[in-house]
Amino acid sequence: MPPLAEDASPQPVPPWLDGFLDAHLDELVAFRRRLHAHPEVSWAEVETTAAVIDRLRVAGLSPSQLPESTGLVCDLATGTASSFEAPSDGRPVVALRADLDALAMEDEKDVAYRSTLPGVAHACGHDVHTTVVLGAALALAEAVKEGELTGAFRFIFEPAEEALPGGAPSVIDAGALGGVSSMLGVHCDPKIDVGQVALRTGPITSAADMARITILGPGGHTARPELTVNLLAVLGQVLSQVPERVAKAAAPAEALVVFGSTHGGDAPNVIPTRATATATIRTPDVEAWEHAAELLEQATRAVVEPTGATLEFAYRKGVPPSVNAAAPTRSLRRAAASVVGEHNTVEAQHSRGGDSFAWYARQVPASYARLGTFNPASGAPRPDIHSGAFDVDERSIGIGVRLLVGAALAERDRLASG
Repeated sequence: MPPLAEDASPQPVPPWLDGFLDAHLDELVAFRRRLHAHPEVSWAEVETTAAVIDRLRVAGLSPSQLPESTGLVCDLATGTASSFEAPSDGRPVVALRADLDALAMEDEKDVAYRSTLPGVAHACGHDVHTTVVLGAALALAEAVKEGELTGAFRFIFEPAEEALPGGAPSVIDAGALGGVSSMLGVHCDPKIDVGQVALRTGPITSAADMARITILGPGGHTARPELTVNLLAVLGQVLSQVPERVAKAAAPAEALVVFGSTHGGDAPNVIPTRATATATIRTPDVEAWEHAAELLEQATRAVVEPTGATLEFAYRKGVPPSVNAAAPTRSLRRAAASVVGEHNTVEAQHSRGGDSFAWYARQVPASYARLGTFNPASGAPRPDIHSGAFDVDERSIGIGVRLLVGAALAERDRLASG
């Protein structure tokens, strides 16, 4: 990937951060492996939440579990008695966000920290995200305790990022963005080598919605299709024509419809009375996302109704596009220039994947970085996220902590000066 064209003055790494990592990096790696071996799916992150809370309390912090949910929020040096409150002295709050949940899939790796729970695996790096934000929280807390640092920071550990619409709406509804002026985060990316950080201003992920299309007809005998409506033929037209119609209607914005499942009929000599298809709809364009349900339904009706079949249409909003704001992205760039060097700070590619970080970015200026996690010298194939073989080079943990601490300090300074 090419280096970023935009220059940024490096945010110096404070000496106390190197001292913290010298003392605690092994602990953080062990914490990540503990989470990896004991993954929990969305809304069931009970032990994961408890592990983070316990470690923060050991550091003298007062985390608050989300009401009626897994996940937690923890404040540092905000001048308040508990989380979810704005600082009493008016200081801006910089928030760091992690996600806690694992995926319902098998862990196929042969490692000592392989998942101990069949059918559940940390195959998206959330164990790393959690560990990185925990490490940043512990480092900042130690610096405050030692008189090395002032500022107001909030650490958000979100449940259920993998569920639609993610756990972020629950976090927001709980008031966890109260007083927050900006937010930062990281996401593991095995397409990027360890020691690199990828950044992007503007859309970095896509909206991810879901739709179910049901086509109905009278049914009949396959020997006499002219007497009925051949729903499978109609379904074929939907699969082939609707994505193109939606893309054309959304132009110039990108709107991608991808069908993921179909079903119609059970016997070779029966034309069914019902056929269904499910799809995801992905776009990096906020306006296109806001009209995606309307665009998809209109395109589907235009194909189905002339055939004599009838249509049932169900649409579920997932997450909006995640749009990185310029100012916090610049702070991440300044930190990355110091942590990995300008030559290893590269342009992030837009992803058609969705992330519930998008909900925060609609509320406050926010940005997340892609954290390189692959070791090209390993000789192993480069895995994708959501793969049973997914793993990370654990050097990325220390890089992630340095990146988020540096960016949080850059954001603190920017907000204080503006």
